[in-house]
Amino acid sequence: MRLVKSLLVGTAVVLLPAGALAQSALTGEVTDNTGGVLPGVTVEAASPALIEGSRLAITDGTGRYNIIDLRPGIYSVTMTLPGFSTFVQEGIEVQASTNVTINGALSVGALEETVTVSGEAPIVDVQSAARTEVIQRDVIDALPTPRNTQSIGYLAQGVRLTRPDVGGAQMMEQVRMSVHGATPRHTTMQVDGMIVNSQMGDGLIMNYNNQALSQEMAMTTSGNNAEVAAGGLRLNMIPKDGGNQLSGTNYMGFTLNESWQADNFTQQIQDLGLSSNQGVTNIHDINPALGGPILQDKLWYFTSARAISVDELFAGAFQPTLRTDVGPDVIQDYFKRGAKITCEDPNKSIGCVGDHPA
Repeated sequence: MRLVKSLLVGTAVVLLPAGALAQSALTGEVTDNTGGVLPGVTVEAASPALIEGSRLAITDGTGRYNIIDLRPGIYSVTMTLPGFSTFVQEGIEVQASTNVTINGALSVGALEETVTVSGEAPIVDVQSAARTEVIQRDVIDALPTPRNTQSIGYLAQGVRLTRPDVGGAQMMEQVRMSVHGATPRHTTMQVDGMIVNSQMGDGLIMNYNNQALSQEMAMTTSGNNAEVAAGGLRLNMIPKDGGNQLSGTNYMGFTLNESWQADNFTQQIQDLGLSSNQGVTNIHDINPALGGPILQDKLWYFTSARAISVDELFAGAFQPTLRTDVGPDVIQDYFKRGAKITCEDPNKSIGCVGDHPA
């Protein structure tokens, strides 16, 4: 059987300050130098990842704050309160689908006094019991993994795939992911928190996702929250969002011919009755992306398109073509392995069958 499928996926995103949700947050507690909580402290989270540049929160009566819906990126947190020193912590990495805890301590001092903390921010999410691994874009591009979104499961601990995907041969007939004994039916696929499973509502039937769209992929293998209906793997793809600088990427991958594949169709296998072996005759993947500003710090855009095509041969299988102008000689040449094809009409491909059906 020959699988010939192609796909063109286009995505265009325009972002405004109140735009996308990345399910990440900065949270923590602000106290004075004696350990007493401080309400009314202004907490500012600033990052180039935010189109508006920064977001503010005010600590409540218990001295706690929570800044939600943050884009993945590197942040600095500034805490200010009149009559107290200013607290600043820089270099805070916020990944997708995580809560980062940053606590601050302010001491009584002059308004111009600033205490800057340069140590690394905590990487353990103490606000959630979920087990989440975040795969960055540069890691996905650097490792020799197939550009099939489901095959990214190779990179997460505890995730099992239903079959190997060698060189992207399964980009069209996708593999399935499972974790901790849950079936692939319980897999949830999301883009920025929005479920993109098929209308069947389960993880057995997936959409074809644009690889260049994602800047991070967050895989939650346990402890999913109530936003997820099933108890299996949750894969949340965080899209790129342009930026204040024009930038773009382009991926092109393809097979030239069958000569790059090893041939194990030995005489011994043929003697056992197998008429053809498995192989891939074509893999093409073209995936450009471009993003940048329309208005600096006000309006960004990001657009991407993907065209993929995979032609795969299955061992000993044959599927009659629907073309009526194809004769048995053309079908015979397609197999190239000596499979005998018989047709009801010797001049057309009507009723053609192989001598060794799958």
